[in-house]
Order: sequence, then structure tokens, then C-alpha cells
Amino acid sequence: MASEDDAQEKTEEPSQRRLEKAREDGQILTSKDMFVFSTTLAGLFLFMAMSAFISDWVGRWQAFFVWDKADTLNDLVLSRTWEAFVDFLAVSMFVALPILVAVIITQAVVGGGISFAASALAFKANRINPLSGLMRMFSLRSLVELGKAILKVSVLGGAAYLVLSAAATAMLTLASTSLDRAIDASFAGFTQLMIVATVLLGGIALIDYMWSRHQHMQKLRMSRQDLKEENKQSEGSPEVKSRIRRLQFEASRRAAQQAAAIDSVKDATAIITNPTHFAVALRYVPGEQGAPIILAMGRGRMAERIIEKGNEFNVSVFQSPLLARALFFTGDIGQEISERLFGAVAAVLAYVYRLDRGDAPDYPDVDLPEDLKFDQNGRPMTGNAP
Repeated sequence: MASEDDAQEKTEEPSQRRLEKAREDGQILTSKDMFVFSTTLAGLFLFMAMSAFISDWVGRWQAFFVWDKADTLNDLVLSRTWEAFVDFLAVSMFVALPILVAVIITQAVVGGGISFAASALAFKANRINPLSGLMRMFSLRSLVELGKAILKVSVLGGAAYLVLSAAATAMLTLASTSLDRAIDASFAGFTQLMIVATVLLGGIALIDYMWSRHQHMQKLRMSRQDLKEENKQSEGSPEVKSRIRRLQFEASRRAAQQAAAIDSVKDATAIITNPTHFAVALRYVPGEQGAPIILAMGRGRMAERIIEKGNEFNVSVFQSPLLARALFFTGDIGQEISERLFGAVAAVLAYVYRLDRGDAPDYPDVDLPEDLKFDQNGRPMTGNAP
């Protein structure tokens, strides 16, 4: 029992496949404070860029309130309203697009890329379950988030108080200065405040990222049994792998045996061919006990080598597709042929002997049992066509 409990305990780091499956299901690493930091940083750069032409914008907005054409007041109101809307839209796009880009880049960096999981949009009843909602509200995670929020407000509020206190004296004198100087001083003070806030948010975001990553990896941890099951699914069961290795070894052994048997073709009595797809070299000496023996056999390129070797040593070649395939699929190198093929092989060998003596025998009628007629893939044939 103890070993089973240990196997089910999630103590192992998640595998790459587990991480990919979590990403497909919408379970990706994210950090809220990293988004706050990145958008604040983007806002700081935008604010600093706006300082170059803020005076022009202020002057343009002032012009909206200048009503110098009383006779066309209605048309002027509509035109100024439209101009103000267009300017507001332009400023909004100027701010929104960089912020959107910052959010996308942040998620790509934090979560290891951008992904869209349709399954995350599926309906889940627990999202509208009041009991589940209460459990989430009073969970340990909610308490941690509350503590983080209080800490952030305290830190940022304290920093803002210190910055504003230091600039309070200068800010009180803005009322007696020109508009341009007041704007420049306000921008400088606000920029300083944003820089301090961005630095503090960067530190908070780093801590939040490390904590979020720790929680994410803990949630995806696996037991040893999970790893075994995953390996079995990805690589196959040990029984199947063993059978595949056995078949591969057998095929390799058979190929090596066929290659080694090529040298034995010179001792063959005859070669039965298909005429080139299959070749089987047989040896039979009249008077010896036993049936004809298969010295070599092969298909494709191996069959061509057997025929070439036979021609080199003047071994008779007899073309019989059905008999060649029957010998190939029922026999093995170094073994006697199947007793059910004795009659067909005897007729062929008798024909070969008479040819070797210089006779002109009639072409033999090779008759095979129906269940020993195979096609080129070793499947039984329904007809008698070669």
C-alpha cells in the first residue's frame, strides 16, 4: 500500500508533453503584476514622448473653445465637436496600440508564447456555482491575493507620498507662473512619480512571476505512475515494443541469411523464377535421400542476384511464377521443400535434366494445390492467373 501511495504522490516535474497538453487546454503561466508593470512602463515611455508636443495639443484644445463666428454657431458647434472627437480618437489610438503590444509581448515572454485554446471558452458549471464562488473568495489563494494588493497599495502609496512631499513646495508656486512653465513642471513631477512607481512595480512583478511560476509547476506536477502511463502512450507498451524488435530481428536475420546463401547458388540444380520478382535455387541429386533443398531464395534485387549467380555457373533457370511464389512463401533456406510441392518440383527437375542432356522435352505442366497459389504479397489467390 505504501508503494502505491508513493507512486500516486505528485513529486515529479511535469514532462514536456504534459506542459504542451496544459497549453492546449488553456492552462498557461501568467502573472497579473507583470502585465501591470509592462503597461505602466509602456505608459511611462508614451508620457515622455507626449512631452515633446503637449504644448501644441494644449493650444489645439484651447482653440476648440474659441467661438468667433456667431452667425454660424450651430455649424461651428458640430464641426468643433467632430474635430474634438477625431483628436480624442487619435490620442486614444496613440496610447492604446502600444499598450496592446506591451500586453501581447508580456504574455509571450511570461507564458512562453501566444496560444489560443478553444476549450478554455467552453461552458463550465462551476463558474456560476455560488458555492464554488464562495470557496474561491475565501480560499488561501484569495487571501494571498488580498495580501499582495494591500502590500502594493501600501508601497506605491508610500512612494507617491514621499515624491509628492518633496515636490509640494515647487507645485504650490505653479499658480503664479506661465502656463507653459506650469505644464513643464507638472510633466517633470509626474514623470518622476511614474519612474518611481515603475521601478517598484518591476520588483513586485518579479516576485509575482516567480510565485506564479512556482504555483503553475506545482499544479502540473506528475506522479511516477503518470510518467509511466505517458511513456507507455508515447512509446507503446513493452509487449508491443518487444514484438516489433523481434520482428525486426527476424527480418534482419532472414536478409542476412539470404545474402549469405548467394554463394551456394553455384551448387544448385535449378532456379525457379517469377521471372525476376522471385527466385528460388534448388538442389537435388538423384539417388540421395530426402526432398529437394532450398539453397537460396529472395525477391526483388536479391532475386536478380540469384539469377545472375546462376547464369555465371550455368545453372538452369525455369520460369514459373506460381511455383516460385509457392516455394518462397512456404519454404526456408537450408530446408526441404514442402511435400505438397514434390510433384510440381519433380516435373520441373525432370524437364531440366532432359534439357541438360540435350533433349527437347515438352514444357512441363506445373500443377499446384489451390491453397498454395499466392500473389506477390503472399495472399492466397482466388484464380489460377500467375
